[in-house]
Amino acid sequence: MHNLPVTEIFSSIQGEGPYVGVRQIFLRLPKCNLRCPYCDTETKVPQQVRIEKVPGTRLFSTLENPVPLNQFINLLQTFDFSIHHSLSVTGGEPLLWADELQVLLPLIKEEGLNIYLETNGTLPDQLLQILPVVDVISMDIKLPFDHKTYWDVHETFLRYSTQKEVFVKLVVNQNTPLKDLQQACDLIARVDPSILTILQPVTPVQGIQSPKPKQLLEWQSLLLEKLSNVRVIPQTHVFIGQL
Repeated sequence: MHNLPVTEIFSSIQGEGPYVGVRQIFLRLPKCNLRCPYCDTETKVPQQVRIEKVPGTRLFSTLENPVPLNQFINLLQTFDFSIHHSLSVTGGEPLLWADELQVLLPLIKEEGLNIYLETNGTLPDQLLQILPVVDVISMDIKLPFDHKTYWDVHETFLRYSTQKEVFVKLVVNQNTPLKDLQQACDLIARVDPSILTILQPVTPVQGIQSPKPKQLLEWQSLLLEKLSNVRVIPQTHVFIGQL
């Protein structure tokens, strides 16, 4: 039986994208293949996994990492499935653990819980491993940073993702180049211009500033020239102090 290292498991409110406000069980996995400048999430593999005792309390019990996959159902069943929309598999980058998830996620689906994947959209081959059991894909399109671009792999990933419900997030800041947004828009339009696209203002961190309202409105107008469904949605969980 496989083992899976985990950062934390908790119940909270989805704070990003079109599912803002729904209740989810979050399975946060460690490690990431990118180093985004605005990321404030710890990605190292911890010695122990944290499991929140009571939702919203930030009081955790701990278990040794990694966790045997045959123990996960019992761990997750400490949360009431009936009030949760889905299991959010997040990170880090969860698709780095595609081999383990390929075993685990069907077991979770059998318990009646939908699977909501949060991903940076750069590992299309790994996506295909678990795609049959995923219900919703929250895909980032990473605009260029540190002289790195991901356009081609993002396009492949997005084309695979259209087999399921998918939406795209573009994290933007005050200095986001217009040409990068135009290229992202063209990429999405080539795949399917009806794909829901979220402009997500960065939560200020490490000196990176959120866009001004005028910028967001102008960028939304730009994207709407080719895309039919573009929304501006900030990280709402930050406002209310939720995990």
